[in-house]
Amino acid sequence: AARYPKIGPLMDDAKSEVLAFAAFPREHWRKIWSTNPLERLNKEIKRRSRVVGIFPNEAAIIRLIGAVLIDTHDEWQVDERRYLSEASMAKIYKTSNTGTVALEEGDR
Repeated sequence: AARYPKIGPLMDDAKSEVLAFAAFPREHWRKIWSTNPLERLNKEIKRRSRVVGIFPNEAAIIRLIGAVLIDTHDEWQVDERRYLSEASMAKIYKTSNTGTVALEEGDR
């Protein structure tokens, strides 16, 4: 703040956003910081769009990007090379599914 007086207040206001990664387990921090997955995704979109060349309309572009995103999602979800392992994700979602669930009147 002393060195850059105009930026100090902005950083103070953005503190919660800048440090949001700290709410995740430490094993996730490195992957959250990294832009590699985003760069890889952009590279794949660019690679596939070069094959098509010229798109007939905006809907065609959206379909192609959607297909790339679905493929990437599936890869991250079920592939052996998951982006975040099940064990590390379990640290985020500490839930107990062993208890009974009370039904509300309308759910019976």
